[in-house]
Amino acid sequence: MDSADRVFEELARRRLVPVVSEPNPDAALRVADALVSAGLPVVELALRAEGAMAALRAIARRGDVIAIAGTVLTAEQVDQAADAGAQMIVSPGLSEVVVKRCFELQLPVCPGVATPTEVQAALSLGVANLKFFPAEAVGGIAMLKALSGPFPQVRFMPTGGISPGNVRDYLALHCVIACGGSWMVSPSLYEDGRFSRVESAAREAVRLVAELN
Repeated sequence: MDSADRVFEELARRRLVPVVSEPNPDAALRVADALVSAGLPVVELALRAEGAMAALRAIARRGDVIAIAGTVLTAEQVDQAADAGAQMIVSPGLSEVVVKRCFELQLPVCPGVATPTEVQAALSLGVANLKFFPAEAVGGIAMLKALSGPFPQVRFMPTGGISPGNVRDYLALHCVIACGGSWMVSPSLYEDGRFSRVESAAREAVRLVAELN
């Protein structure tokens, strides 16, 4: 089993990918602490703000978390994320440049798609593990069911609008490997410095997933 297979199989086991938008390394580490304590050692660090790469590096150095670089838009960001220790690259859309650079670095990649045309383009690049984004806005579960018909070889990671109210419905689909979500790591939970709220929300998310087994 190669590194890409190992990462995706671990995500399939965890079923949840917390999407963290926290550029401050200290705060990001506190969020990671809470997730690990809750039994969910996965962090997709969104590279949306200045300093986010430093937060990714801090998380990757832990060694006890699957460190994923999210919102990767360019080949340069792929290089930076790889240098920071990212174990996987996630993009909001499908970029041939990003995918090819990941292949060159032997780094697992999960590009975003929202249409049959984009899924087919991803397959032509040799990618079959895809982020379905923005999930709820582009048809949600009904769209995933429609896509899984002509593309049975594809596994999706729906992200965007995933919540405690619908996550189990998404995870019940055979084509879904895991769901990305930010509700359990929202900055509003710890803006007062109480990271225990993140741990509680993550524990509840883990419980929701466990009920599917």
